[in-house]
Parts: sequence; structure tokens; C-alpha cells
Amino acid sequence: MAEAAKDLVVVESPTKARTLERMLGPAYKVEASFGHIRDLPKSKMGVNLKTFVPEYIVPDDSEKQARILRREAKAAGHVWLATDLDREGEAIAWHLADIIKVPKSKLRRVTFHEITPAAIEEAFKHPREIDQDLVNAQQARRVVDRLVGYTMSPLLWKKIRYGLSAGRVQSVALRLIVDREREIQAFTPQEYWTLEAALANLAGETFSAEVIQQKGHKLEIHDGETADKHRAALAEAHYAVKSVEKRESGRNAAPPFTTSTLQQEASRKLGYSVKRTMVLAQQLYEGIAVGEGAPVGLITYMRTDSLHVAEGALHQARDVITKEFGAPYAIEKPRHYKTRSKGAQEAHEAIRPTDLSRTPDRIKRFLKPDQLKLYTLIWQRTIASQMAAARFENTRLDVEAGQYLLRANGRRILFDGFLRAYFESSDEPEKEIAPLPEVQPGEALKLLGLDASQHFTQPPARFTEASLVKTLEEHGIGRPSTYAPTISTLVDRKYVRKEGRALMPEDVGFVVTDFLREHFPDIVDTGFTARMEEDLDKIADGEVEWVPVVRDFFEPFSKLVEEKTKSIKKSDVTEEATDRVCPKCGRPVIIKLGRYGRFYSCTGFKKGKKGEPLPAGACDYSEPLEGQKEPQLEILEGEMCPDCGKPLAKRRGRFGPFVGCTGYPDCKYIKKTQQKTGVVCPECGKGELVRRRGRGRSMFYGCERYPECTFTARELPATAAPGKDAA
Repeated sequence: MAEAAKDLVVVESPTKARTLERMLGPAYKVEASFGHIRDLPKSKMGVNLKTFVPEYIVPDDSEKQARILRREAKAAGHVWLATDLDREGEAIAWHLADIIKVPKSKLRRVTFHEITPAAIEEAFKHPREIDQDLVNAQQARRVVDRLVGYTMSPLLWKKIRYGLSAGRVQSVALRLIVDREREIQAFTPQEYWTLEAALANLAGETFSAEVIQQKGHKLEIHDGETADKHRAALAEAHYAVKSVEKRESGRNAAPPFTTSTLQQEASRKLGYSVKRTMVLAQQLYEGIAVGEGAPVGLITYMRTDSLHVAEGALHQARDVITKEFGAPYAIEKPRHYKTRSKGAQEAHEAIRPTDLSRTPDRIKRFLKPDQLKLYTLIWQRTIASQMAAARFENTRLDVEAGQYLLRANGRRILFDGFLRAYFESSDEPEKEIAPLPEVQPGEALKLLGLDASQHFTQPPARFTEASLVKTLEEHGIGRPSTYAPTISTLVDRKYVRKEGRALMPEDVGFVVTDFLREHFPDIVDTGFTARMEEDLDKIADGEVEWVPVVRDFFEPFSKLVEEKTKSIKKSDVTEEATDRVCPKCGRPVIIKLGRYGRFYSCTGFKKGKKGEPLPAGACDYSEPLEGQKEPQLEILEGEMCPDCGKPLAKRRGRFGPFVGCTGYPDCKYIKKTQQKTGVVCPECGKGELVRRRGRGRSMFYGCERYPECTFTARELPATAAPGKDAA
């Protein structure tokens, strides 16, 4: 009797494939598509500008895998498309179905929120057809982003500088960063002073109180002389308790993580970039071996804007809380959170551990340090969201001192509740409030000292990755899959740079934003971009057709691009007049935008070839703007050149970033580095893929365990950065 054909299961990544194959058993063969196996061509627009039908191709790097999938699908009993459950995953499944070319009766579409045996078994019991509405929503996003990028970028090359790019979400994010920087530049600090008294009650217990009023009016002090006058008067005053008010308050935990809140907290608490957070989350989702068992997904799907948690997980949370923290910390009924974001899919789940009984302590020996930190954050947040509220006693103590009123606030924890497990951080941390000593109204107080402190009002804080993601989400710009690639694009394109955690716009970022704001206001308008996201949600819900949405956007946009191409001069965008004259030839000096930022330049500037005289009538005068260096280098602290002893710095050349000597061109030392990707090698399953340079300066990805493992690929064979074109 002939052996029954195995079923074929197709997923995106090799890691996910290995995890699923061990769970499904010998009746199934699992293959990876290595992300998008079909996409728009890179060498041309790839979209029919009359019908807006995309011209998809299978890239050369994916053709070998496409042949394997066709062969395996033809021999299989059934083909299960088990790609991710979001729009990207649905589109990948649709592309796979078209590529492998098997009868529709053989195809099955399955999705799951977590990669666990129970979830996989349930998913395979209830297959469905490909959701064409989700596919169309992804197609619409992909096509609009391609139309914007491939239409706008050549205009930026002509009018500003070659190599620039514009994007539907990217350009709005850049505008937010630039506008914030301009707020900071325009901010004028205002001086103010505060007065604080150190006091003691009759029992000798001390506390501090701030002076808030004089003669019943708010006390405002704007200079040190006035502060000294008030301090002298307060030094002679008699201090007594005017009133004591106490009230109890409660506080519930933050909801479980969505993609954006996970990225924000991982940035604030762990210092992770949003890209690093998503790479680690994907590893935890796709499967890690814990103990002697097969790999299993440790968290649910990590690209989500839903706050829903499965009922089974909610009930398990109560059991874990009771065991780990005690019965008083558990709640009688599970706490449900309502998702607020527009377009959120309640059928999806929040990010949570797949098994809450896997405490961080139980599995820490199986995880890498970074993986453990992120898993711990997710476990703590999920557990805390189902714990009892914390309860506080808040005290407001008012003190009279002659014509002055002072106030002290105190807080005492009555029951720590969810704080035993987790406390949510913020970009502006709360000031810690200590308990106050017991005092009675009318009780005399002893003055121990008076402190006058000078302050200045502060400008708004620069965006961090965390606060930018929060703002994008609040405005309805982008979706969970787009936050990380959007920020990566801004940094990679040198529109912004990171100083510590702050995102600082470069000169070219200002110029591009101003150009788009003046000539293409819709592209950098938060409301317009949010409405486009709403249209994409309507397409996903089957409410509207995708082609009319694309046409309504592109036709007026393309006419505007054509008009601006003819009417705008490059000098109007990249040059700025000054009142300076050239110290060499007396011509006017202008400010120009160069490769490394803005600089002063003679209007007769022309640089001759090395060793040759300047052309007749030319002038070589140029000078960086104050505070700028050319080129801008990031010096690596403690790393010195082994050839000449000068510091090493991060640099950028024709073929991308590298580490080289600051003594260039006298010293041409370049440090050999391996750029890690966070993607496990699909061949050996042990090493991590790194970016390398081959012969002819071409780039490729290879296993870090070379020569033990010789795996190589021209493109990153995983879904480490999905949605990269959405920015």
C-alpha cells in the first residue's frame, strides 16, 4: 500500500518552521517562504498608473525557494498557508497561493495568535479561505507607498540632493521631529524661584513644605533679590499647622502590552530601540526550546493594537497570582480592557506570555539576556494587569507662617497590589511622594531651615523613539508593523540622528520637511495621513474597494509633482542668502546644503582637482556653520587606531557605514566589523546571521559561525523587519 502524501505547511521564517514541524508531527512537512516571496520590482515603479494593478515579481533571491515550494506543494496532500494573522501575513499567503499553483481545493488558510500545541491544533481544526479584503488593504498600502516613494524621491533628488527619499508615514514622522526641534530653538527660558521650608513637629519628625501663597494669592518669584526678601520675612515668622486633609485613593495597573506600548516601555525601562524590541519579540513568538522539549512560542503575536486577552489566559493569571503573590493580590473577576485605537482588531490578542506559569525565574537559563529582559517585562505587565488595585492614603498638609501659606503632600501605601509585580514608567517620571509625619491642626512647628532655589522653565523634550511611537499612535499614523521601520528609515537616511535616546533632526531633515510642507502639505499633514489609515481599515473591513482609494489619492498628487518639477529651482530650496562677503574674493556668501549639513559658500565657489590650480574666476572659500563639523563623526570612546593611535569613529562611505580612523586620509585604517541582524541561521539553527561584504563590494548575509557553517543569502531570509516598505 502506497504511503499517504504529507501535507505541506508554509510559514514565513525558518525558526517558525522548525517550531511548527516539531509540533505537527511526521504527517506534515513545514517550509519557509523567507518573508515576502513576491513583491514589486526594485528597479522600476511596478504599478500600472492607469489601472493601479501591481506588477509583482519573484526576486532572483527567492526563485530557488519558489521552485521548492511548487515542487513540495504538487506532491502534498493539502497545502496549509500558516503565515501571520495580520495584513502582511494575509498578503504573503495570497502570493504563495498564486505562486505554488495548486487547485484551490488543496489550499487551507490557518492563523494563530500563539505557537503552542493547543493553539496549533485548534487552528488546524478550523481552516478558512484567504481574506481578500485584508489582502487588498495591504495591496493598497503597498501601492500608495510605492507611488509616493517612486514619484517623490526623484523630485527630491533633482531639487535637493541625490539619494533622498520621501514616504507617506516617514515624512509625517520627520515633520513631528523637526517641528519639536523648532519649538526648542524658539523657546525662551523664564526664570523663577521656589521657597521650601524644612520643618519639625513636636515629636521631632521632619518634613518639607513649599511656600505657595502670600496674603491669599499665588506666590510668584522671578528673581533672586525678591526671593531673598521673602526668605528673610519667612525666617521671622511663626509656623503652625493650618489644616490636615486625608483621603484614600486607588490605582489600577496599566493594560497588557500592544506593539506600541511594548516598544515604549522597552525603550524607557531597558533602553532598547524599537527595532531591537521587535527582533527579540519575534524570537520569543516564533519559538525557543525550554527544557528538553521542542521549541515553543513564549509570547503571543507581537504586532497588535488589541488589548483583548483570551479567557483561558485570564483564569490562569488568577492562579499564578495567587501562587506567586498570595490570594489578596488576585481579583474575583477577570479584568477586561477596551481597545481604544481606531481599526484595532478585537479578534487579535494583546502581547502576553503563552503560559503564565512560565515565570522568568523558571526559564531564565534557556534565554539570552536580552530575550529574558523582554520576556520578564511582558510577563510582569500581563500579571499586573490582572492584580488587585494599589491603595494609598494621600495627605495634604497646609502650614501658616504669618502672611504666607505653605503646603506639603504625602502618600502612604495601604496595599501595594499590582505594584508588587510591575509599575509603568513614563517619559516624565512621577516625583516620589513620601509619607508625612502625624500632626494636628494648630500644632506649632519648628523651622529648621529655608531653601531658595532658582529654576528656569524648560522647553518641550526632544522626541525619543518611545515618545515618537506614542505620538504616531495618538494621531492614528501608521500601524503596529510600521513604527519600527519608519524610525529606522529616518536614521538610516540621515534625516535624524540619535544623541543618547533623543532624536535630533539633521540639516537635510529640516530642508526636506520645509520643502514638503510648502509644496506638498498633505504628505506631512497628520490628519491627511490618519485619514488614509482609516481608508485602509475600511478596505480591510470590506466597506470600500481599494483601487478607487488609490486613484483618488494619486491622480491629484501626480499632477502636483509634475507641476512642481517644472516650477521649483534647486537653488530656491538648498541656498539661503546672507549679508556676508567672501574674505577671498569679495563676492556674496550664501548658505548651502552639502553632504554633511549646511555651510557658508562663496557664490563663485568651485573646487579644483587635487594638485591642480582653480579654474579662472573660481573661488574655493567655504566654511561650516558655527557648531558644525565637516564631516560629522561619532567618536568611539576608548577605541584607538592600531596603526596610528588616533581615535576610531563611525563613518559613512559609498558602500554604507563603517568604523575608521579619524586620521584619514593620512591613515586609511578600517575596522572589520560584523553587523548582526538578530535572525537565527536557517541552516544550523545556532549562529546569528551577520551582514558581510563580498567581492566586488556586494553585500550578503552569512552565519557568524563561518567556517563551521557556510550558509549565505543575498537578502535577509526572515521577517525580522516586516512592513519595511510601509514607511
